[in-house]
Amino acid sequence: MAVKWPAESLFSEGEMMRFTVYLSGEIHTRWRADIMTGVSEAGLDVQFTSAITDHDASDAAGDHLGAEEHPFWRDHKSAKINAIRTKTLLEKADLVVIRFGDEYKQWNAAFDAGYCAALGKPYITLHAENIVHPLKEVDAAALAWTTNTSQVVEILRYVVSQN
Repeated sequence: MAVKWPAESLFSEGEMMRFTVYLSGEIHTRWRADIMTGVSEAGLDVQFTSAITDHDASDAAGDHLGAEEHPFWRDHKSAKINAIRTKTLLEKADLVVIRFGDEYKQWNAAFDAGYCAALGKPYITLHAENIVHPLKEVDAAALAWTTNTSQVVEILRYVVSQN
């Protein structure tokens, strides 16, 4: 009788793992949709989660708790409300993809990367080569650095469907 690796014994021939992937970071381009489309076309069993990507809705998350005179307190309340979702979904994810765009500083994405590193949660970074240096510590803790969504899809294809 052949000895099976532990992952092989969990799945039947051709069966895939079910993965939950949290998509973190830049909200101004289609990168999330591109990954989801690629995964769907590949027939992979991946569930995606994310923070609220509507910037105005995210900024107003705490407004129902009362008006604030100082913008800091409005942002503070909304950040805490948003953190309920973000913290919960990051902790439940099997893998996190963190996108750093070229146009804006994504402080939230950097925070998510640090949180993942502290949790021991595997993450992949997605960003252009011209920002490798400022992200060197973030990339050092990542399990992969990608420059395009096709590379992310290929990693997911390998991780989810190989046994």
